Order: sequence, then C-alpha cells, then structure tokens
Amino acid sequence: MNKKTILAIVGAVIISAAGAGGAGGGFMPQPAAAAAAGQEKKAEAEKKEAKPMKYVTLDKVIVMLRRGPNETESHYLSTDLVLATEHAKEKETKENLPLIRSLAVRTLSSYTMAEASSMSVDKYAEKLNHAFDANYEHEHAEKPFAEVMIGKLIIE
Repeated sequence: MNKKTILAIVGAVIISAAGAGGAGGGFMPQPAAAAAAGQEKKAEAEKKEAKPMKYVTLDKVIVMLRRGPNETESHYLSTDLVLATEHAKEKETKENLPLIRSLAVRTLSSYTMAEASSMSVDKYAEKLNHAFDANYEHEHAEKPFAEVMIGKLIIE
C-alpha cells in the first residue's frame, strides 16, 4: 500500500471517530447546570401556555370577631374575596360560593380584635387558602379555584 492510501484510511477513521463522538455526546448525561437551564426553559414555556385566569368575587363576608379578655365591645370584620379560577372551572366555583362563604366565616370569626388588627392582608389570604385547601382535601374533592385573594378588608 502506498502512503496516500494509508493516509486516506487514517483520515477516514479519524473523521468517523470524531463524528461518532459528536453524535454520542447528545446521548450523554447533561451536566447539572445544563439540566437546570433546560428545566427553567421548560417552566417558562409552561407559564406561557398557562390558561388565562378568571376572577369570581364573593362580596360582603361579614363576621363578628371573638371578644378578648376584658373586652366589652363587639368588633366586626368585613371582607370581599376574589377567587382566581380557570375559565373551565368558573361555573363550578360560582356553585361553591355558599360553601366558600361558610368556610371563610368559620376561619375569620376565630380571631379576636387584637389578632385581626395585627395581621396583614397577605396573612389573611394565606390563612384562608390554607383553610380552603384543608377542607377540600378532607372532603376528597378538587378545589375549583387556584387561590383566594382579599379584595377589601375592614376591621371595626
């Protein structure tokens, strides 16, 4: 064999090996940083594909707060709730408004004036969301809304 043939064969082997190595690299496990970046892109794509939310209001939830020690006056809390739900579950959410009102009254009436005055709007929403999650889980039913938000809050 002459030198040109040997060089041609060696060159072909090197090119084939490089091509096989490059193709095989796509099947190799990704480093953690690359995997995390891939998951972030996937999460962003899911957010873009997320269904638009509808908002259902539950107006005028009024409760009498518990009396604290040495309190003689009655105090009240009034709030308007906003329920974020998917468009497909809007009707079901509206059908559940009496139950949602009852759960909100039960949750909010457990506070005294001192406790109610010290809580932020976000804390009220957190407590209500927790109460709703617990109730629907206890009833083995799917909650028809994603979250509850506070539209208005008055404590007197």
